Amino acid sequence: MASQGGSNGLVTIFGGPGFVGRHAVRALAQNGYRIRAASRRPDLAGHLQPMGDVGQIQPVQANLRFPDSVSRAIEGVDAVVNAVGILAPSGAQTFKAVHVDGARAVAKAAKAAGVRRFVHVSAIGASASSRAHYAATKAAGEAAVLEEFPEAVILRPSIVFGPEDEFFNRFASLAQVSPVLPLIGGGRTRFQPIYVGDLAAAIAAVVNGAGTPGTIYELGGPEVLTFRELMERTLAYADRRSKLVSLPFWLAKLQALATWPLPNSLRPLTVDQVRLLQSDNVVSEAALKEGRTLAALGVNAPDAVGSVVPGYLERFRPKGQYWRYRG
Repeated sequence: MASQGGSNGLVTIFGGPGFVGRHAVRALAQNGYRIRAASRRPDLAGHLQPMGDVGQIQPVQANLRFPDSVSRAIEGVDAVVNAVGILAPSGAQTFKAVHVDGARAVAKAAKAAGVRRFVHVSAIGASASSRAHYAATKAAGEAAVLEEFPEAVILRPSIVFGPEDEFFNRFASLAQVSPVLPLIGGGRTRFQPIYVGDLAAAIAAVVNGAGTPGTIYELGGPEVLTFRELMERTLAYADRRSKLVSLPFWLAKLQALATWPLPNSLRPLTVDQVRLLQSDNVVSEAALKEGRTLAALGVNAPDAVGSVVPGYLERFRPKGQYWRYRG
């Protein structure tokens, strides 16, 4: 069984092809689990299969808005990981549909199927009182999960970085074309970035039996950095010279409103993301005091931003990714 280690255990990972999901797939495959990578478009999940042995990783179709598909994806498994989340709504994929109703559907199906371990990936900052819809629905999703599956383990990471992230890559891309990068709210908001590989290791540890059932863990990396410091590092790693200009929160919201008609992929920030920047995104004192952190899940030496990010931002340099190797 999954709680006894990876040998022959079967795990369904919702959001398997996504940013966090693909790293969780790799970590669990390395632990010997057989994996169902559930997504709306399993035909686009072929990149996952080389992460394991032949037949070890199977993409399956599931849509959190359709409970029957969720139940089919969970049938007969030992553990379930819900790594589905969105940064901005698009069409039927609203915050409520994905973060709340979708999370409830997965937890309910997991409990009905007799699943032994359930891991739900949320986010630091989740709060029912937050004015940011992202954070409020993340909190509502946690409550729904614990209502349906009280033994679930909930992981709240800070901002997650890695080769496919939507933070460092987005701002480095913006620096390629813009002489100015905005420091929202003066760049004072604090973050505790966590490497996606360390988050995946924590997920695998919980599937293996680590963590206290019914507990919320807050996961951050080894450094606390301000938004300004993150932007300075982005420019340094990408060798770009964009000027950092302070932008009050109210003006940032107006600019976000002006870009509302654009696709999410082309918008620097949404109004909701500006609201998120009004609160620090670090592991709380309560979590530290109570031992609800990354170390409690066996990840004792997490990677720092400087040991990972320069490698994948090198492609944004003016002379190209392989400039240092040219004669």
